Amino acid sequence: MNVDLAGIGGSALTDHNLAVPESPTAGIPVTYVPARNTLLLSLALGWGEVVGARDIFIGVNAVDYSGYPDCRPEFIAAFGRLAGLATKAGSEGEQFRIQAPLISLSKADIIRAGVALGVDYSLTVSCYQADATGAACGRCDSCRLRREGFAAAGVADPTRYA
Repeated sequence: MNVDLAGIGGSALTDHNLAVPESPTAGIPVTYVPARNTLLLSLALGWGEVVGARDIFIGVNAVDYSGYPDCRPEFIAAFGRLAGLATKAGSEGEQFRIQAPLISLSKADIIRAGVALGVDYSLTVSCYQADATGAACGRCDSCRLRREGFAAAGVADPTRYA
């Protein structure tokens, strides 16, 4: 299945005519992708119903994040209620559980948990505008939050910055 969120537009992450800000902004930033987590959870819910999965996991975070409305606990709880109303399984009494294990953790806590689990963070990138080789810009909000998370966790940041 191919999902192209660029067709929705309205975000610096999906519309190349909008610039990714390189400093924090007030309100919901232009990097917010309209209804992204709603769409992705809807796809996961549909597939989960087909294969019999009743736990759906999403990696949203409401502590150290950019202020996106679909990363809040209220959204996750509301989507869980919607799952029970919008599906055959739900109408037959089965419960879907939308799991967001990172939602209340700081970036430092997430990094520490990853280190404890053996995550090789040098293989990951969080940048909103990484180059073709995967090098992070080091200036966008996502890079700033990542860098601050590593510093707060007391873990060396292995990110390749341009």
